[in-house]
Amino acid sequence: MKHKLSPEYMRLAIEEARKNFQTMDGGPFGACIVKSGKVLAVARNTVLKKDATCHAEVNAIRRASKKLKTYDLSGCIIYSTTEPCPMCFSAIHWAKIDSVIFGTHIIDAKKIGFNELSIPAKKMKSQGKSSVKIFPKFLIKECQNLFKAWNALEDKKLY
Repeated sequence: MKHKLSPEYMRLAIEEARKNFQTMDGGPFGACIVKSGKVLAVARNTVLKKDATCHAEVNAIRRASKKLKTYDLSGCIIYSTTEPCPMCFSAIHWAKIDSVIFGTHIIDAKKIGFNELSIPAKKMKSQGKSSVKIFPKFLIKECQNLFKAWNALEDKKLY
């Protein structure tokens, strides 16, 4: 991988995820898409705005595609606070994103009450013969702290 893993980009995703602690538009999930050292998009989960497809990764892909005026995000890297679900991994694959770097595992989201299909990205990659490179557990403690802070909220919604 040409790109060096960058705490800066993951922290942008974490910061974005934290915005949902006030807005309650979705859960504690954030994503950041980078190409050639430039941030193209930062997004958070907004499922509770009445669209089940508005996961952080999908929102980030939509923004990056709009910015580049193409669906083809070859050369891009996505940082996600949690391992992409099957929908998001598929979107990452179809967008031709080179690599996904994530913190917590999808099973961790399921353990705190989110309605996850706990199919690991590694299994999706293998069974789908995807070329997306996967880098798990990046800044995992900071990403786990998102879940801890989320669990401490009284008015949170799980979906």
